[in-house]
Amino acid sequence: MGEDELGEIEELCSAATPAPWFVRTLDDDSAMNLVAVSTVPDTGTAERWPNFDHRDMIAATLVQHPRYVDSGDERWDENAAFIAMAREAVPRLVEEVRRLQGLLEGEGSSQ
Repeated sequence: MGEDELGEIEELCSAATPAPWFVRTLDDDSAMNLVAVSTVPDTGTAERWPNFDHRDMIAATLVQHPRYVDSGDERWDENAAFIAMAREAVPRLVEEVRRLQGLLEGEGSSQ
């Protein structure tokens, strides 16, 4: 992976809403079950709209009724967990790739 690609990934990460991100399970009369990624931790109470702030939401992996957001494999929770984890993991992975590339370049110059 070249520096251009690492730079593009890093730029996308920097432009996104700051971390940390959390998985939230929400509910309302219209949408029924909502699985979302949020900047606010889940309370465990499946808040109903309007008792949560929509501005805290980053993404949704399930909006059950009407079916606005759904995945055919029903991995809503797993997808939300991946999205939330990726917000912090991807920048760390870019740093690690650069560190390892630096070590490899150092080995190449000593030969």
